[in-house]
Amino acid sequence: MYYPFWDTSLSYGMLMAVISILHVFISHFAIGGGLYLVITETFARKRNDQAMLDYLQRLSKFFLLVTLVLGALSGVAIWFIIGLLNPSATEVLIHHFVWAWAIEWTFFVIEIAAAIVYYYGWQRMSARDHLAIGWVYFGAAWLSLFVINGIITFMLTPGAWTATGNIWDGFFNPTFWPSLFYRTGICVLLAGLYAMVVAARSKDVSLKARTARRNAAFGLIGLAIVVPTFFWYWQAIPGDLIANAQETMPATMRTIWESYLYIVLLVLVLILYGLVMPKRLNMVVAVVLMAAGLGYFGSFEFFRESVRKPYVITDYMYGNTLEVAKTAEYREGGYLAGIEFRTGDDGADLFRHVCRHCHTLDGYKPLLPAFEGVDREFIASMVRGSEAMKGNMPPFMGSSGEALMIGEYLHGRTDNRHLSEIYDVEGVQLGQKVYEVRCGRCHEIGGYNDKSESLIGLDDEDYLDLLDMAGEFADEMPDFTGDDEERAALIEFLKTIGKEQGGAL
Repeated sequence: MYYPFWDTSLSYGMLMAVISILHVFISHFAIGGGLYLVITETFARKRNDQAMLDYLQRLSKFFLLVTLVLGALSGVAIWFIIGLLNPSATEVLIHHFVWAWAIEWTFFVIEIAAAIVYYYGWQRMSARDHLAIGWVYFGAAWLSLFVINGIITFMLTPGAWTATGNIWDGFFNPTFWPSLFYRTGICVLLAGLYAMVVAARSKDVSLKARTARRNAAFGLIGLAIVVPTFFWYWQAIPGDLIANAQETMPATMRTIWESYLYIVLLVLVLILYGLVMPKRLNMVVAVVLMAAGLGYFGSFEFFRESVRKPYVITDYMYGNTLEVAKTAEYREGGYLAGIEFRTGDDGADLFRHVCRHCHTLDGYKPLLPAFEGVDREFIASMVRGSEAMKGNMPPFMGSSGEALMIGEYLHGRTDNRHLSEIYDVEGVQLGQKVYEVRCGRCHEIGGYNDKSESLIGLDDEDYLDLLDMAGEFADEMPDFTGDDEERAALIEFLKTIGKEQGGAL
């Protein structure tokens, strides 16, 4: 809250995902590709296999362009974008790991220089010197991963660092080692899959078969490393984070199950077209393999980024940059006192600093459609009770007055017509919409925090009593502020729960 806010209509999450996923894919290929090149070159030189050496020279050109050009540009783009999206978290990472970053950048410079020398040295260097440069490249690239891994895993599992502030406690955190081995396996896997794409273009059937077998072996070895180390990684994540994700973020957990399908596909296709009939390898098969590999790794990255919600640095800083240690300060003095760059519109400033990191008004994860047809008091109540809503959101620690300011800001921009008019519904259908808007964000029928069984078989008086007492059940639960038409329609809908037609709702 101490930095100016970058106010844009772009989705923060999607913008960050597009840039970071591109960079992560390229950077891991850069490491695994370096290992692939030097190992394959070693065997090719021992066997005096000129066709294989020519193939490697072509591959290294593709390798150089992808890793040095796209990799370097996307890396700079990540620094640029995180400084705009979450300068507070970026400040923490730079301040506490400044020497680690300096070391990583040194390795990166060595990596870039070695990659250039390696590519231009095919015809200018002795075999021994050329291989030595290749190993220098791979070593620098992997050591760069070693350093970055410590900082990335720190954000999910800072471990004892939250109590000690010691850099080594934060760097060698609970998920450091499993993540390092997992990512090394990913590097090997992606190297084999990228090389498959290049091999598929070869018109030399014999060369294609030989390279396909080697590439498939690389891919399968990578998978053999990845599978067990992922479960090691899973066990190292604090149980409460996993439990929260299982309860509040079903989409996140679903990606893990989907990732197993990618593994099965990769194993089957690599064995079939890499080991059993490598001469049949073609561009379609290679692209399918590449897509499956990127899909698998992307699933992991989505899980890793999502499972730490509501934090950006677990137990230290929430996703909206509010610090856990300052909870008492926020509750006592509110948020506005900590917003140094204010526009004069307190509601807008509060929305930007408390909600905007994850939600837009009408774009990605929009709030305006969610609050159509409701009053500002209800919106303010939902803001105050955000911690109880599905999605694993940070708690609201500001004052009731600040929640009302956010409510006014959002209410002034929503469609304030009656729900029946907005959605052209009445009766039970109107009641279902009232439930979705006023109840379903915290109690999803058949899903998150489902309370539907407790509503079955009640009479009208019971339902009326429940609605009248709604705000008394929990601090996070809002009063029912709908009008008589909404109240009657909601009761009619609640009476359908448990019946045959209600089961389909």
